[in-house]
Amino acid sequence: MTYLTVTDLVTLLTPLQFSGDFIQYALIFFVLAIIAAVVGMRGVAGISMEIARVFVVLFIIFAIITIIL
Repeated sequence: MTYLTVTDLVTLLTPLQFSGDFIQYALIFFVLAIIAAVVGMRGVAGISMEIARVFVVLFIIFAIITIIL
């Protein structure tokens, strides 16, 4: 028989805990976009900035949801 600890219950009751991975990936793609723009690869820079923008928007949405809940 296994027993749930308090930390297990907290983890189960708060499924939208957010670790900040989206911001980390957004920064990686932003740096990639800056490097690509400096080198002259405008297509790669544009795609990287778009991906970074999506990750920042997702981070903001999940942060708001987590604060509300």
